[in-house]
Amino acid sequence: MEWTDEAKELFKKIPFFVRRFAKGKIEKLAEEMGATVIDKDIYIQAKAQFNDPKKSGDS
Repeated sequence: MEWTDEAKELFKKIPFFVRRFAKGKIEKLAEEMGATVIDKDIYIQAKAQFNDPKKSGDS
């Protein structure tokens, strides 16, 4: 899956030891959303969902 430069920069802020796991989760979410490119908005939405499900509307 393709990532925008902006999303890549945000991704670099994730601790290196969880990046592999996080990348898979973010890409799976993007795929479920029908996205073909991960941009800043998708990254932020994924981060909100994984850090606090209430922020993503899943509560």
